[in-house]
Amino acid sequence: MAGKLSGKYCIVGIGETEYSRGSGRTTRAMGAEAIRNAMNDAGLKPEDVDGMMSYHGGDSTPSTAIQYDLGLRPNFYMDCSGGGSSTEALVGLAVGAIEGGMCDTVAIFRSMNGYSQIRIGGTGVRAASGITGPELFRRPYGLISAVQTFAFTFTRHMMEYGVTSEQLAHIKVAHSNHASNNPKALMKQRVTVEDVMNSRWIIRPCAHLLDCCLETDNATCIIVTSAERAKDLKQKPIFILGVQGRGTKPGGDFHYQHGPISRVAGHYVGPRVFDVAGVKHDDVDVTGCYDAFTYTTLLQFEDYGWCEKGEGKDYVTSGIINLGGKRPNNTSGGHLCEGYTHGMNMVIENVRQLRGTIDDYCPDWKEGKHTYDYSEGKCRQVKDAEISMNMGWGTPAVGSAMIMRR
Repeated sequence: MAGKLSGKYCIVGIGETEYSRGSGRTTRAMGAEAIRNAMNDAGLKPEDVDGMMSYHGGDSTPSTAIQYDLGLRPNFYMDCSGGGSSTEALVGLAVGAIEGGMCDTVAIFRSMNGYSQIRIGGTGVRAASGITGPELFRRPYGLISAVQTFAFTFTRHMMEYGVTSEQLAHIKVAHSNHASNNPKALMKQRVTVEDVMNSRWIIRPCAHLLDCCLETDNATCIIVTSAERAKDLKQKPIFILGVQGRGTKPGGDFHYQHGPISRVAGHYVGPRVFDVAGVKHDDVDVTGCYDAFTYTTLLQFEDYGWCEKGEGKDYVTSGIINLGGKRPNNTSGGHLCEGYTHGMNMVIENVRQLRGTIDDYCPDWKEGKHTYDYSEGKCRQVKDAEISMNMGWGTPAVGSAMIMRR
């Protein structure tokens, strides 16, 4: 996305289903619901949406099926395989499709039964499938789940910079506090550092059970259109200032042969997205940092430049990422506590933050009135939030990012 397009396109609609552990529904039904909710949010009719994009890991339903359920007729659609770096990248591609004249308004969706059917943790339906493609390089050696394959990067980081499990646990604590103010969150219970440390090990020395994201069933949707068209729609438009999609480290997923092993893709993605957006770190009021695991969050904070390399432990324990802090992160609870969506829910949350329409336990939130008292377990609206940033994670070697403003 070139800098000349900064602010010319907007997110105008957001929608989601319940975050559950047993939807009892097809991904087609959930995908249709999420898109319909986003269309209603934006005030769009079926004839107004002429572009569709989605991503999957062999676990979703294509646009061509869901369009039938909603009465849509796309002038452009694309379904691609992808994971945690897809959301921001597809927003950028939607901008490109509109700018190129292929369509006018794009619904981007992700639908997954990530707990009851195809579990990314390597169990369930996926475990029964044959070993093909990239799996040939991982599964025979015991690298079945993401927490295992990513662990090498953070284990090396722990050796180099001395971060401890106790320091890492502060990320889970912050996100659980935020989720306790979120009616939609699957896991609303606040946890302590001790709770995280006392949960069972998944991968030593970098991940206890409570360091890991939830597995959930859900569908989510974001609708993108031009700023000119957004003027006539229902919601306050949220402007896309800059996108960087699926940037990689040298060597891609074989990055450990190139090094440094503890460096992640944000080192390369970050400077570009800030330059395109024309903002600096201190301009950002709220972040959405991909928290598949607590350690993916810390690694990104460092390599996107929120702190120096090796100082992530100080950043996450300082209070900066908490509600009421300088730059709250994952105010919905993120993947660790709200639900796992491969990044969509964190963009949706930041759109609500910038609109000032967070759905929390404040009695008058529907009128946009919030207490800004985060100690009560009610409010999670960041006061006067103007600029947000989302950081997506595919693997340690692949990342995407997006900066938005109200």
